[in-house]
Amino acid sequence: MRYLTAGESHGPQLTTIIEGLPAGMPLTAEDINYELARRQKGHGRGRRMQIETDQANIVSGVRHGVTLGSPVTLAVENNDWKHWTKIMGIPPLEDGQAEEIKRKVTRPRPGHADLVGGIKYGHRDMRNVLERSSARETTVRVAAGAVAKKLLSLLGIEVAGHVLEIGGIRANPAEYTSLQELKEKTENSPVRCFDETAEAKMMEAIDQAKKDGDSIGGIVEVIVEGVPSGLGSYVHYDRKLDAKIASAIISINAFKGVEFGLGFEMARKPGSQVHDEIIWNKETGYKRKTNRLGGFEGGMTTGMPIVVRGVMKPIPTLYKPLQSVDIDTKEPFTASIERSDSCAVPAASVVAEAVVAWEVADAIVNQYYSDRFSTLKELVEQEKANGRKF
Repeated sequence: MRYLTAGESHGPQLTTIIEGLPAGMPLTAEDINYELARRQKGHGRGRRMQIETDQANIVSGVRHGVTLGSPVTLAVENNDWKHWTKIMGIPPLEDGQAEEIKRKVTRPRPGHADLVGGIKYGHRDMRNVLERSSARETTVRVAAGAVAKKLLSLLGIEVAGHVLEIGGIRANPAEYTSLQELKEKTENSPVRCFDETAEAKMMEAIDQAKKDGDSIGGIVEVIVEGVPSGLGSYVHYDRKLDAKIASAIISINAFKGVEFGLGFEMARKPGSQVHDEIIWNKETGYKRKTNRLGGFEGGMTTGMPIVVRGVMKPIPTLYKPLQSVDIDTKEPFTASIERSDSCAVPAASVVAEAVVAWEVADAIVNQYYSDRFSTLKELVEQEKANGRKF
């Protein structure tokens, strides 16, 4: 499967086109809108989320609630567009109109794509950069991920994300009996955290950052259960599924690090405390005693839960902006201020779920016959059974 996204932060709409979905898969707008609503929540979100109520409109590829096998197009309107029709207008400017156009950006924000994007594409108004590099684009990545999550859930594969750390406040390891319990607990948390004590401290840290005109980052974790063993491949670097997931996590705006299982802690442990011992019994087949490697060996899934974490840096748009340079005058100034969040880590955990779900769904569709969903489901179920018999 593959998808493309299009649209600017303050343009008319955001769009994604998804290709490669099997025919005959149930899919409704409600499946997608549920995930879009989750992305908009979270303590620390800015005013933009008070303006938008993201809803996906399915405009192709689905008939009567079932996929056709042709490309699926999803569109999400930007409600804020009505305030930006002149600034972000599509027709050419008429004589004398240039002076009417406000919000030109000539002072790049440190940590954003503004300056480098302006240099790369020759934009003297860096609004041309920030409108597309904005995290608003993750709206339709979550929409695409919602479609992937739907496919996975129908195959008995569940995905959950939650927050481990915000602003240096780390949650105690989540002790849950099922992924469903983790989902329910974190879904009711303003910061998507399982640890209620840490949750309160995280919210205080976010509030303090907002008062200070600053921002804070954190760490999110995504878990995928029910995955068959053998997804991905050791044969080539670009077929390793953990590498694809790592790339997807890093592609999320403001993410700067990724790890699986024990992650960087492996550097401080001997091999005997890192690798997962293998066991077997007639009922369940092959299992690992532990899951320190996060569900991967040799770029392939082991059948254990996929456990991946991503590090999000503090959002670089600050209400007490850092020093920058005006690209027209070359004089030092404080950077331009755009509407922003003081912390978007809870929302980012939803985005992380989406991109991980997409890569797992893509691996499944690529590995098995997938023109028809009914056949795909049979093959995945057979594969799970074969793993027990090998």
